[in-house]
Amino acid sequence: MSANRFTMNDLRRILREGAGEEADLDGDIDGVTFQDLGYESLALLETGARIGREFGVELEDDTLIDAETPRQLVDAVNELLLAVRAA
Repeated sequence: MSANRFTMNDLRRILREGAGEEADLDGDIDGVTFQDLGYESLALLETGARIGREFGVELEDDTLIDAETPRQLVDAVNELLLAVRAA
């Protein structure tokens, strides 16, 4: 994990911390929807709070709701990290 970059492995770890080890997040989940992975909006809001605490960014609720796939969420977090560094 690096505070300069948010990775798919960071997201997997945070999702598992919130949902438990039974979550099937192995393999290529980049384009699988969160709904198909079994994550509803409340779980994503909790995920966003965990990301925010750990990486020092504030994710808007709309960002979390609009991110339909893990790849979209990872990209959104990395955009915020770039903006924080540029500020």
